Amino acid sequence: MSVRYDPEADAAYIPIGREPRTGEAEQQIAEIRNPSGTGEIILDFDRDGHLIGVEILEASRLLRAEDLTG
Repeated sequence: MSVRYDPEADAAYIPIGREPRTGEAEQQIAEIRNPSGTGEIILDFDRDGHLIGVEILEASRLLRAEDLTG
């Protein structure tokens, strides 16, 4: 799996399987708290309920720097 990171948005995306088509993904959002702060994790599901991607907001707080640089 690959991690795509946008430093301006401080957001990372981890696709699982194929990429969702525009308007296809249903999202579930979870707020995450850890010792260094908070962030959000958004799970993307296809129309059949299969997980197709994970988006991490405030990624620099929730992931290690080496995970963000690939």
